[in-house]
Amino acid sequence: MSNDVGTMDGSAEGIPRIMRRTLHDEVLERLRDMIIEGRLTPGQRINEGVVGAQLGVSRTPLREAIKTLASEGLVEIQPAKGAIVRRFSAFDMKNILEVLKTLEELGGRMACALAPDETIAEIRGLHDAMMRYYASRNRLEYFKLNQAIHSAIVAASGNEVLVEMHGTLQARIKRLRFIGNEGEVKWADAVAEHEQMIEALERRDADQLATVIRIHMESTRLRVHDVL
Repeated sequence: MSNDVGTMDGSAEGIPRIMRRTLHDEVLERLRDMIIEGRLTPGQRINEGVVGAQLGVSRTPLREAIKTLASEGLVEIQPAKGAIVRRFSAFDMKNILEVLKTLEELGGRMACALAPDETIAEIRGLHDAMMRYYASRNRLEYFKLNQAIHSAIVAASGNEVLVEMHGTLQARIKRLRFIGNEGEVKWADAVAEHEQMIEALERRDADQLATVIRIHMESTRLRVHDVL
């Protein structure tokens, strides 16, 4: 599943549905998931033969997916070594999250002022679907919708430059944000913060939403810092 909000299918589930799926999309998602879940670890070289066999694809679509992940910042292409899963330091993480916090605060304020009611309802649908994954303890699918909600709030600002900058930075730290919620207490805290975010958005309370986003991103930094 991509980070984009996608087209809503109008069902009670409120889960975004991708209308068209290509081999590139499928390989890209599977490879990204392997990095997020830690099956490919930071600093590890991506062995195209081994990973291609695991995914049941040839090297051509795999290499295209690797190029996309390199553009996202999840993978580095190094001379004589090939594709390496990118490793981030605590300092890198602090800097990225600081900028993400600013972008999301701005996006949240603009969304409260400008987003149509239908868009806010769609974001509520994403949140409700995410909560069902939380209830079933499906961490990967929960995480994907969690990230989709952050992206959707920023996208609701209607500012394409803001959306592009946010998407670039968010893509780089997916693995660390995923492992930052390991443990029931940390996960429950993150869920509670998301509940407050969606409630503030529905009220179009820009100040409260910006405050909750700031608290949530600072909590994320601390949770990830513990892991690093």
